Amino acid sequence: MTPPPVDPPPALSPDAPDAPRIRVAVEPTAAGTVLRLGGEIDMDTAHRLDTALRDALSDGGGRRPLSLDMSEVTFCDSTGLNTLLRARQRALRRDIPLSITAVSEQVAHLLDLTRTASLFGLPSSRDPGASDGTRHEP
Repeated sequence: MTPPPVDPPPALSPDAPDAPRIRVAVEPTAAGTVLRLGGEIDMDTAHRLDTALRDALSDGGGRRPLSLDMSEVTFCDSTGLNTLLRARQRALRRDIPLSITAVSEQVAHLLDLTRTASLFGLPSSRDPGASDGTRHEP
């Protein structure tokens, strides 16, 4: 006798409690748009960040600045970094200022290791004026 077929395990849905999560809040301001990011940015969630960045860069707001608050991002891998770098390139092509105004310690470490902090208007922790891992634009 043949054993009955076994159903494959269910795929992990983005809404599952153990799934990596990213939070994106869009906040229009008088000076531009702020994206407040939180949670994890990796290969499973970077598409949500990319969509939010694309929307913010093409929302018809002209050349209004786009600021990213990443102070509540607990994890960001190379996929997340590449998403940010691609958004920076899109912003440059459209002449839209894009900056990161606040970072968590983990994001600060990633940007320092890859020497990309200055591309987003942040000082490197290697700079003499840098203080702790959370940085805010002056």
